[in-house]
Amino acid sequence: MGHTASELAAATPDSRDRYVDLLRIASLGTVVLGHWLMAAVTDDGMGNLLAVVPRLQVLTWVLQVMPVFFFVGGFSHALSYRSLARRQPAAGAGAPDEAASAGLYPAFLRARLRRLLRPTLVFVLVWSAAALVVQLAGGGGQGLAAAALRLVTQPLWFIGIYLAMVAFTPPLLRLHDRYGWGVFAALATAAALVDAARFAAGVPYLEFLNFAFVWLAVHQLGFLRADGRIRRPALLAGAGLVAAVLLVRFGPYPLSMVGMPGEKVSNMAPPTLALLAHGLWLVGAVELLRRPAARLLTRPAVWRPVVAANGLAMTAFLWHLTAMLGVYGAQLALGIALPEPASAAWWGQVPVRIVAAAALTAVLVALFRRFEAPAGRAHRPGGPLRPAATAVLASGSGGLAAAGVTLCLLGVLGLSLTGLGGLLEGRTATLIAFPVTAPAAVAMVLAGWAAVERSGSPGRTARRARANRPS
Repeated sequence: MGHTASELAAATPDSRDRYVDLLRIASLGTVVLGHWLMAAVTDDGMGNLLAVVPRLQVLTWVLQVMPVFFFVGGFSHALSYRSLARRQPAAGAGAPDEAASAGLYPAFLRARLRRLLRPTLVFVLVWSAAALVVQLAGGGGQGLAAAALRLVTQPLWFIGIYLAMVAFTPPLLRLHDRYGWGVFAALATAAALVDAARFAAGVPYLEFLNFAFVWLAVHQLGFLRADGRIRRPALLAGAGLVAAVLLVRFGPYPLSMVGMPGEKVSNMAPPTLALLAHGLWLVGAVELLRRPAARLLTRPAVWRPVVAANGLAMTAFLWHLTAMLGVYGAQLALGIALPEPASAAWWGQVPVRIVAAAALTAVLVALFRRFEAPAGRAHRPGGPLRPAATAVLASGSGGLAAAGVTLCLLGVLGLSLTGLGGLLEGRTATLIAFPVTAPAAVAMVLAGWAAVERSGSPGRTARRARANRPS
């Protein structure tokens, strides 16, 4: 039986870093609010408010907070992996050291991915079915329906990047334990070299490496925070802000820290050195607020909503664009005029649309939040990994888990690029250097999820344990 938010809040140990939980929901909430604000729908389709009013692009220096989410992810992944490592059996307790180490990887992946992939798979399957119905009925070719099928999967890029961060956590954490800030410096230097090759030498395709270098560098800052090694947040914030301003002012980088339609260079896709500098200043800024926020979060009236929001944040993120599109669809169906974006009438409708979108998001969360709840665990929380299971996982399950998360990563990223508007026509988009279709992307996600689940399933573990048992 699940526990209420009040019960979970009351049971929170004093050792928990509550500020991390606040940052997680605050960053996702800011992204949601930013998407709702930027959506500029007309009778002809959907546009972007920042393209209509370019001077508002400076707001992205506050609203583009995905670096904070990935920073928090690094902190949480470091703690989770180390906790799992402490529970593995020691050498001589039934499993060799190398077997135990190899068994950690699939166990870590499954533990971290379940709450992420289960609601994502439900979202993808529900929207794929809806898109298929719309296209079979002959709709979806223009207007709001076409915009919805094209745009609703775009936020999935963030989940694809997050999957990569989970997959890279064990090796990068080992490097961090040995080299500390040197790993961040190496990733940041690699990102700078990629941009130099991209803009100065025009080397094609190399820029896609910055999907790894930039975001993993931000993720690495979370490892440093976990070890208490971000000691001068003001210096970090100041250096990041100055670097970002200089790069945008004198470099080839645009002002907007989010992607803009039709732009030749984006700071987001692929990410640039300017976005990494932006991430540095954000991380420093939120760390400066850490102590006063931590004191505030000791109050039950403040902590309870944070606990409640953390239990449904991913579901809300997945469905928030659906809610906003539903609000605009209802407005069109009721014959309520859609004012020119950024006009006085448009701004007057903004509060009403946001409240309506929040209400509809709450309804969708109520319908789908059960898929975000943690599934049953193969072992007791805090209990040791079983030696037989660990040894079996070492004999190949790590490779299966890695293959599964790679398929999920490519499938989710592919779907964020293709959208769902061309399911029947076989419309393609370029993922790095390869064409991908929406059905192929969905198939990759499903196959990857099955592989990750199979990598540590109790039935498979038992069968392989019997096969490996000495006669």
